[in-house]
Amino acid sequence: MATAIIMPRQGQSVESCIIGKWHKQEGDSVSEGDLLFTYETDKATFDEAAKVSGTLIAVFFEEGDDIPVLTNVCVIGEPGEDVSEFDPREAKEVQEEKPATAEAVAAPAAAVQTAAVEAAAAPAGDLPEAISPRARGLAERAGVDLRFAQPTGPKGRVIERDVQKLIDEGRLVTQAAGAAHDTGIAGTGIGGRVGVADLTAAPAASAAAASTTPALAIDAGPESYVEKHTNIRKVIARSMQASLSQMAQLTLNSSFDATDIMALRKRLKAAGEKGLNSELGFTLAEKVPTLNDIILYAASRVLPKHPGCNAHYDDEKLTIFNRVHMGVAVDTPRGLMVPTVFNSDLMSLSQLSSAVKEAVTACQSGTISPDALQGGTFTVTNLGTLDVESFTPVINPPQTCILGVCGITTKVREVNGELKTYPSMGLSLTFDHRAIDGAPAARFLKDLKTVLENFSLLLMQ
Repeated sequence: MATAIIMPRQGQSVESCIIGKWHKQEGDSVSEGDLLFTYETDKATFDEAAKVSGTLIAVFFEEGDDIPVLTNVCVIGEPGEDVSEFDPREAKEVQEEKPATAEAVAAPAAAVQTAAVEAAAAPAGDLPEAISPRARGLAERAGVDLRFAQPTGPKGRVIERDVQKLIDEGRLVTQAAGAAHDTGIAGTGIGGRVGVADLTAAPAASAAAASTTPALAIDAGPESYVEKHTNIRKVIARSMQASLSQMAQLTLNSSFDATDIMALRKRLKAAGEKGLNSELGFTLAEKVPTLNDIILYAASRVLPKHPGCNAHYDDEKLTIFNRVHMGVAVDTPRGLMVPTVFNSDLMSLSQLSSAVKEAVTACQSGTISPDALQGGTFTVTNLGTLDVESFTPVINPPQTCILGVCGITTKVREVNGELKTYPSMGLSLTFDHRAIDGAPAARFLKDLKTVLENFSLLLMQ
């Protein structure tokens, strides 16, 4: 029995998703739990696995297609089953995709694959008979010579990735030169395009080559390669550009003595090694918080005293929040993500530490809900583990502030006439000068510094 696989809904705010990669192709055998395709929202990337076993008998969309949630994406069933009732595309498009004869409908998948291989092996010079609209549009915009196309789509169809491969290989031609030239001509135009000048110079170059001993060819590998932007990267780029172009951002840099928080972590680790655990009331000794957890906790306690820093700004108003919803910047293979730890000012240090770890794990594994990637009122980003001593973090709109956490360096100060060293940790606060003036922002940073330098006392409150 044919079973349709739909585009899942990831969070209430998500209306559509983009297919990033197909892991199975039409005609492949599928077992329950096999990975079918990867899809992206504007915040995260997810994998969709097969819920039934069978054969992937229909694929309705290509990589890069933006698909509304709850729409049929593909069908798993038995070869030869009718899938027309599941096809979400328009009737005209469905008709164009159907084979011309009943015999073609009954053709096994192996025959289709053989036809695709034969089409791929065809010599350059023949324009492809079947090409998807997305592939044709990309080819026209980039000036691609489609005679070199090797189709990898269903039924020998040229799809977008085939055109992108030609772009990567430099198979380009200007509109003036057209496609009526020898495929062996090397282009000298922009990006290696074959131009009119190359067509004129080709006969002379051929004659010269005939009387000259060719030089030894050296294969140095490709000069460059192209990575297509993911949807997440596009969203990050738009958000960061909008942040810098629409805000009056200013960064204040400070530092604090990290002696107390480092000594606290050392004591907690030693306590855990002695067997002090949560059953005895030593929760922090069982799961020692990181330095970043400590800074998040301190910031959540200081922010309520500085309402302008825990707010959203737009051209009409400043929205101040009574609770602290802490955004935590996370570096993932898919790009930067900022999950929100809601009501962090009401959490204990151990609760906050656990919540942050869960959010980071979900981001890095790609299972984070899009609903958990919004609603933050203040963000903390940490580059200290990468030995960064000072930087300018970019605000996450519409928030008014973002705190950058830097690495620990050794500094010297005078104590009773003697020079003594101490561990210093840097803090970089970027604020929106439209919403906050410099003095209030500096006061928040100063109060945060004071709390961090006396963190052990804070935990006693």
